[in-house]
Amino acid sequence: MRLLALILLALAATPAAAHKPSDSYLALKVDGEQIEGQWDIALRDLDFAIGLDANADGELTWGEVNARQPDIAAYALARLALRSETAACPARATGQLLDDHSDGTYAVLRFVATCSGAIAELEVDYRLLFDLDPQHRGLLRLERAGATRTAVFSPERGGQRFAVAELSGWHELLDYAREGVWHIWVGFDHILFLLSLLLPAVLKYANRRWEAVDAFAPALWDVFKIVTAFTVAHSITLGLATLDVVTLPSRLVESAIAASVVLAALNNLFPVIRRGRWAVAFCFGLVHGFGFAAVLNDLGLPQGALALALVGFNFGVEAGQLAIVAVFLPVAFLLSRTAFYRRAILVGGSALVVLAAGIWLAERAFDVSLL
Repeated sequence: MRLLALILLALAATPAAAHKPSDSYLALKVDGEQIEGQWDIALRDLDFAIGLDANADGELTWGEVNARQPDIAAYALARLALRSETAACPARATGQLLDDHSDGTYAVLRFVATCSGAIAELEVDYRLLFDLDPQHRGLLRLERAGATRTAVFSPERGGQRFAVAELSGWHELLDYAREGVWHIWVGFDHILFLLSLLLPAVLKYANRRWEAVDAFAPALWDVFKIVTAFTVAHSITLGLATLDVVTLPSRLVESAIAASVVLAALNNLFPVIRRGRWAVAFCFGLVHGFGFAAVLNDLGLPQGALALALVGFNFGVEAGQLAIVAVFLPVAFLLSRTAFYRRAILVGGSALVVLAAGIWLAERAFDVSLL
């Protein structure tokens, strides 16, 4: 129980926008021996790294950012090395802009790198912010002749090599599927929402208390309905939002996702919806789909293969969910007849989920930092 409390309190201390940890977005377009680059880096990260707030008033102005453009370019490009199969490809900044992402304002650094010959294989060494924030991730979109690849840089995978000449639709599908798996595993609010709905799957509410189900099959069927409903729902809104058919403000979406976690966990403590929890999964799954779409859009969608990216990312999300279910359900069923599961895991765990998600909800709804 103590371990569970520590884990959930740690989740509560993660950034309020659980979809949006410290990320940067690096786009590289290869054409012959030249690489055109665009690098979106959050102003809050740059301020932390090199200090943009000249008057220390807690607010960044265009003048403060504009005055530090050379420093921003020097800081960033010193932490990115591009190399073809033969030699280094030195980069030079060509311009800077500002752009709004779903989690704030970003500096947009544009640059050009030139190699000694046509690029068949490209090595990218990414080292931005890893020394200051080990949770930072760099999201790469690599493009050549209309084909796209994506990758994620982390402290463990700061250097990666790409066969540029072999970019294909199959690579795109696998890349976006991998990003979908990664996102569901680091999307703590998605995980807690799903687990809050799954915790009672191995129990039944009778005589005003939770009791273990008689067999594994009913629990499996309940989980199947929940996961299927959640999948169908978020697939609908993921597609609509990605295609710009329906768009919602990021702050509203993130707040609603946090609220869905709170309500799902509260239902375990005060059972109002005892049957048909698949309907709850469907309704809130529509909201979670908008959250998935924000991540997919930030990865940079290839316009020539939009359907492929959508299918791959959604497939990855489902694979990540099924992996969680495959681990959780057998263990939960084995423990379901114990008081430990009913009291510590279901009741205690749900109470801690309410606490963690409640902090997220307050931070997202009121744009404040509580932890």
